[in-house]
Amino acid sequence: MGGSNPPDSASGEGGARSGSDRFNAARSVTAVLIRLLLLMLLSTAPLAAQSRLIQVVNGQASWYGPGFYGRRTASGETLRRGTFTAAHRTLPFGTLVRVTNLSNGRSVVVRINDRGPHRRHRVIDLAHGAASELRMMQAGEVPVRLEVIE
Repeated sequence: MGGSNPPDSASGEGGARSGSDRFNAARSVTAVLIRLLLLMLLSTAPLAAQSRLIQVVNGQASWYGPGFYGRRTASGETLRRGTFTAAHRTLPFGTLVRVTNLSNGRSVVVRINDRGPHRRHRVIDLAHGAASELRMMQAGEVPVRLEVIE
């Protein structure tokens, strides 16, 4: 007689899942949920742990003279008289730094757009505008404090 075959759970045709199949599916779903939970917890770490530490460095600053105006900086910008930019050996281009002249207490914020200084004892070279604001033009070199603010 040409009757039909009983449902075959192994082939996935008809019938219910076996207990071990349900267990494996539940285990897979649980593993995915645990991973998602861990990812959410790690991505919402406290803001203090995620924010950049503010660097503070003391040292000597100098400024770019007129012989450098019109030249390209290491970032590709053209150096112009009166700008509030600076050269630093390692800070990324675009970093904002508060520079305080320790001789007179004046401070200014500059953006790093060049590499230098090329004298070992100096920590920063300032463009004309920043040096003028700090009133260090005549001295040429002054003690400063650098604070990374961004």
